[in-house]
Amino acid sequence: MKPTADLWDELGDIATSCWTQFRQFGARSAFEGTITTVRCHHDNVILKSVLGEPGAGRVLVVDGGGSLERALMGDRIGDLAVSNGWKGIVINGAVRDSVALAPLGLGIKALGTNPQKSAKEGLGERDVDVHFGGCVFRPGDHLVSDHDGIIVIPA
Repeated sequence: MKPTADLWDELGDIATSCWTQFRQFGARSAFEGTITTVRCHHDNVILKSVLGEPGAGRVLVVDGGGSLERALMGDRIGDLAVSNGWKGIVINGAVRDSVALAPLGLGIKALGTNPQKSAKEGLGERDVDVHFGGCVFRPGDHLVSDHDGIIVIPA
């Protein structure tokens, strides 16, 4: 995998760079894959359902509206993602169980932590364009993430 800075230099205006400053939570600090998306606010039922599917090298991008009020993912969902072969998860929101997430062989980026769990009403959408940090994350596009940030490359 090429570093995001090198990819940016090669691709120029073809790629977009996400300016949101995420924290790293999983053991895989660099990851890439085809984007799948979820939009949910304080409710992780759809997120868990998607991560229960075979990851097949994909990256899940979750737009939680930037909320830190409730965690959208914890250790159980992290374990589910690893067991199903997901490469990474980017959450525009919070996670919990950060100590348990740290050794997982998964790229996990989120805004922060909160021990409060999410609601379980099944509200949200999947496979929709999500927007944050100056980027549009479209299902099927390619995401590359490392210590320098995240870039999105159109399919």
